[in-house]
Amino acid sequence: MQKEIKHTWFYNQSPQVVWEYLTKPELLEQWLGKMDFKPIVGHKFRIIGKQGSEIDCQVQEVRPLSLLSYSWQKNSAKDGKPFTSIVVWTLIPKENGTELHLVHDGFIALEDHTEHNTGWTLLGNRLGEILNALKK
Repeated sequence: MQKEIKHTWFYNQSPQVVWEYLTKPELLEQWLGKMDFKPIVGHKFRIIGKQGSEIDCQVQEVRPLSLLSYSWQKNSAKDGKPFTSIVVWTLIPKENGTELHLVHDGFIALEDHTEHNTGWTLLGNRLGEILNALKK
């Protein structure tokens, strides 16, 4: 079974703008969920998803405008037991915007991999819709 999810999106906005949507709680809430996120290593936060799901997280690494990593603990769709995985966002400046890479690693059950892969696809596209609505 594949243990990681990888996605790449391109947004026409600068790394600064994309970074803000990855790190400011009021902007994160627009596409990912309600939370008390702070880009500080060790900071613990909980994401409350649109459907009421809860994900416990802790910031692992912060390199402003280039990399953000946090643990992601959720109950498994397979057996209901909690499992922890790692989310890593990497921002790559491009001539006309930003390439955003997501790697979400640490899945044990296929059901969880499939559920998260579908979710990240939708969320990345939602972020793109929000960013595209901004004035460039």
